[in-house]
Amino acid sequence: MGLWNWLRGRETWDSAENGTASSSTAGDSVADPGLLDEQLEPVALEITDVLDLHSFAPKEVKAVVRDYLDAAYRRGLRSLRIIHGRGAGVQRKTVRVLLARDPRVLHFEDAPQEAGGWGATVVDLE
Repeated sequence: MGLWNWLRGRETWDSAENGTASSSTAGDSVADPGLLDEQLEPVALEITDVLDLHSFAPKEVKAVVRDYLDAAYRRGLRSLRIIHGRGAGVQRKTVRVLLARDPRVLHFEDAPQEAGGWGATVVDLE
């Protein structure tokens, strides 16, 4: 899913029981940045115990992770997996700094090898 402009729609995270969020994107590929906001259709994002950051621009990662933690916590999810990828480790570091600062986070570590290894972080919330 192309979510380059997720931040524009992030205030539409729905804390209702359905656990979905809306974003201002169109289709399954990156939307044309030249499109006006009015031309973009919302895409519902289900809040689950897994967040894959591959669909987000690096500059959006901090806000996405913060909002995801809020939404997951409201939904009662306490064991999460955040997939940040292996690469150079920049996103991994960003995610872990945010987790270390969040008082709801009890513990985090690399995911088991079969769940992404050091390309993902598992998180336990209070």
